[in-house]
Amino acid sequence: MIKVGITGGIGSGKTTFCKEWEKLGAFVLYADDFAKQLMNEDKELKKKIMSAFGDRAYDRDGNINRDYLAKEAFEKGRVQELNDLVHPVLRARTKELAVKKEKEGIEVFAKEAAVLLNNGRPEELDFVVLLLADESRRIERTVERDESSEPLVKNRISRQPDFNQLIHLADFIVTNNENLQKLKLKAVEIFKEVKKSA
Repeated sequence: MIKVGITGGIGSGKTTFCKEWEKLGAFVLYADDFAKQLMNEDKELKKKIMSAFGDRAYDRDGNINRDYLAKEAFEKGRVQELNDLVHPVLRARTKELAVKKEKEGIEVFAKEAAVLLNNGRPEELDFVVLLLADESRRIERTVERDESSEPLVKNRISRQPDFNQLIHLADFIVTNNENLQKLKLKAVEIFKEVKKSA
């Protein structure tokens, strides 16, 4: 099974790219969504989060209190602390899932994550795809998609890495400043390239 990391900043087109790969038969793990799922379902992780951030980290139904946790993490400079709790569990469960998907006959396992290259290139990946787009395009897309405001989106972008500095860690660079159709065609092209190495 070929393992691929797909990364890029907010509004760069990662989701569109990944949805195209899913149509072509890849299994795509969306790291953020999976992390949220684990924070809600993994009992040990829940205990650790409550121990570090207090009982208010979860609501009465035992679901993650995202607003409270986001405030605690971002406004009090505790993002790394939260990541240190979540990421080891996320890594372990991702490995388990990859083994399961390989047994099911999946040929391409992709992991979509904005923070994929924060500590260098993960050694378990065969390929890395990096999506880039001009900041103005990213802001425009995200404001429209999330019905958000420009200052809020700019703030989110400022907290992400400068992806132009990570080009050396990627095998495929996709510059997505044009229309969706071009991005989808590029996704198909790269998928075919990746499959050749199987």
